[in-house]
Amino acid sequence: MAITLYQFAISHYCEKIRWALDYKNLSYQTTNLLPGQHIKTVQKLTKGGGASVPVLVHDGEVIQGSSDILDYLDKTFADKPLTPADEPARTQALWWEQRLDDKVGPAVRCYSYHHLLQRPKIVVPLLTAGTPFYNRILLSLAFSRVDETMRKWMKINKKTAEESRTVMESLLSELADIYSRQPFLAGESFSRADLTAAALFAPLFQPQPYPVPWPKPSRIPEEIQTWRHQWQPQLQMLGKVYSDYR
Repeated sequence: MAITLYQFAISHYCEKIRWALDYKNLSYQTTNLLPGQHIKTVQKLTKGGGASVPVLVHDGEVIQGSSDILDYLDKTFADKPLTPADEPARTQALWWEQRLDDKVGPAVRCYSYHHLLQRPKIVVPLLTAGTPFYNRILLSLAFSRVDETMRKWMKINKKTAEESRTVMESLLSELADIYSRQPFLAGESFSRADLTAAALFAPLFQPQPYPVPWPKPSRIPEEIQTWRHQWQPQLQMLGKVYSDYR
């Protein structure tokens, strides 16, 4: 039975799963959802579960959340495993993934959206990527409400954006230090830990395989441009992981 991934194209948690599916050479189709309008679809799929994406549907199974989906993919499709079989590499990989999911994922999202939501012409195409063209028009017309809702839902404001920047810098420094000494975060091969690190930071180094229309460098908010320039060496290390294994 076909694999279907319900997603936001812009979501870095969804990029984790796109990458895992591609890494395992699995055929799949994506259903791109519009933030906000996605809730009804996702809750119907999960029979009243949470409203978050990604959601993967395969052979009658519905799996929600990037970590649980990776578990399912490794269990169901054993080739090219992303979870190390041996200890302590397995424990280390799962520890890194959870830590990055809990800290880096929300931090990148908060910091980026705090600045991007101030520029509707840039952020609307990112939010509507892969959906029908009219969603861009609808979202633009209702943008003030979208801005208010996203900031409230994800607790995005100047203070939380600064806190998020600090979290990103701390983890990025730690990751860069580790990658300067060894090729992988856990064990002797590429794992879900490396995939998670590079996928969750990907919106800040904006790789080509990511299925959204990244803004031209000149249109990126100045604050993000300055930060990216300052942290370019560390981001390049994760960019190399991405290019080598994506």
